[in-house]
Amino acid sequence: MKHILTTIFSLFILIAFSQETVYPAKEQKETIALTNATIHIGNGQVIENGMIIFSKGKIVDVRPTANIADIKIIDCKGSHIYPGLITSQTDLGLNEISAVRAVLDKRELGEINANVRSIVAYNTDSKIIGTLRSNGILLANIVPQGGILSGSSSVVQLDAWNWEDALYKADAGIHFRMPNLVARRMWFRQATQTNPMQAALDRIEKLRQFFYDAKAYYAIEKPEHTNIKFEAVRGLFTEIDAYPYLNWKGVKKQLRPQQNFYIHAETVKEIQIGVAFAKEFQFKPVIVGGADSWMITNYLKDNDVAVILNQMHSLPITQDDDIDQPYKTPYLLQQAGVLFAIGDVDENSRGRNLLFNAGTAVTYGLTKEQALQAITFSAAKILGIDAQTGTLEKGKDANIVVSTGDILDMKSSNVIHAFIQGREVSLDNKQKQLYERYKYKYGIK
Repeated sequence: MKHILTTIFSLFILIAFSQETVYPAKEQKETIALTNATIHIGNGQVIENGMIIFSKGKIVDVRPTANIADIKIIDCKGSHIYPGLITSQTDLGLNEISAVRAVLDKRELGEINANVRSIVAYNTDSKIIGTLRSNGILLANIVPQGGILSGSSSVVQLDAWNWEDALYKADAGIHFRMPNLVARRMWFRQATQTNPMQAALDRIEKLRQFFYDAKAYYAIEKPEHTNIKFEAVRGLFTEIDAYPYLNWKGVKKQLRPQQNFYIHAETVKEIQIGVAFAKEFQFKPVIVGGADSWMITNYLKDNDVAVILNQMHSLPITQDDDIDQPYKTPYLLQQAGVLFAIGDVDENSRGRNLLFNAGTAVTYGLTKEQALQAITFSAAKILGIDAQTGTLEKGKDANIVVSTGDILDMKSSNVIHAFIQGREVSLDNKQKQLYERYKYKYGIK
């Protein structure tokens, strides 16, 4: 029996990791024009029968279709052109097969893992990447897990030989996982006698002390020893006294770009405690999850807090909420003027349904352009990459998706071209290969 199980497991690994002939695309050499398409800029604007020209990885022009010579033309008549979609939080490249420990690299032991960098563990050979790319998802924020302070996330583009090639923005934010304030009973775990509120506050207090210690460390001009955990969170701070070396040569007010402080929280009280913690240190807060964010939209707007929503195709977190509350939340945030992005962290879809989550939000109040913006321009704003991508505008990276149908509609979405920084990338993936393999086997045409 043991031999049979070993054989089955070995075959499973062989199938999962067999190498397909999909290679990262080469650098763009020739100028390309996509013509005769409906262009969705990503900021709410739409150009009918438009054309987009890009060269050396950058967008050169976006305008109505006109005659143009001496460049490569791809006729996209009847199709739609979109900015490359962005998934704002994912364990892509860190989690290949959940049941196989050897291919999991998303979680570290310990409570305060500030020095953990998700980017160095990112696996560009993951077979899951192809399934996202073929749906038009071209950029991803790779997020670590574990502890109360999980480490830093980085943004990658999904066509690369290694993590250095993939890197789009390094260590752009630190992830704080707000402890649960109420006991959540699970079938495999006995109820604890510990007061969950007090236990959560004790953990937060330990983290507070960590950041005060970090500030004291920064006040030392030349520390005797380098503390890698303190150094990892230096970019969260903006106070001038946290950077005494900025007083040199009259550059006192030249502060570095600030990292995001991602607060993973769901309920109103968890969100408020997390934001208050961030404000105590003048961090830049972004709520991740935010199931109850629709209840406190004024609070979020007044405190300039953005939200990255989790999987929408799920039940609400409390029995008192409307059954369709996760679907309605994007519209309520939009109406209140809160900056938000739609995400997809479902273990089953592995993130490839991001665009269809946005499509569901259209059914519950958002316009199609608003929903598109929530997975392109708004996501780019939150991640701090909106100067480079998120919309189809002159000077930005040529991250472009062409679909024969509405990309937000599961029935008609059909991505036929995708470009990352001007490079036309492969839309093949493991599922397509298996589909073609067994069509051939059974003689299906």
